[in-house]
Amino acid sequence: MTAPSGDPAPQRRPQRKQVLLRLDPAVYEALARWAGDELRSANAQIEFLLRRALAEAGRLPGETGPLPRRGRPPATRPPSGGPPPSEPSG
Repeated sequence: MTAPSGDPAPQRRPQRKQVLLRLDPAVYEALARWAGDELRSANAQIEFLLRRALAEAGRLPGETGPLPRRGRPPATRPPSGGPPPSEPSG
């Protein structure tokens, strides 16, 4: 599929599922510390661990995409092809 300008249409990721998860506070604190040690959010750590457990059990679906990239998304250029938006100085 191409955009009206003739450029390929950008690929859209499927919407990520949101899940309410109730954890024992001590379990959450341990998870948050572990996530911090590996430079992940607690949410990313949970997904990482779940994917690993599914893979080890042979239950990770083949169509599962890669883990989302960590950190700030790359800057995108405006449609005019000008420079990327500037970041506010802090």
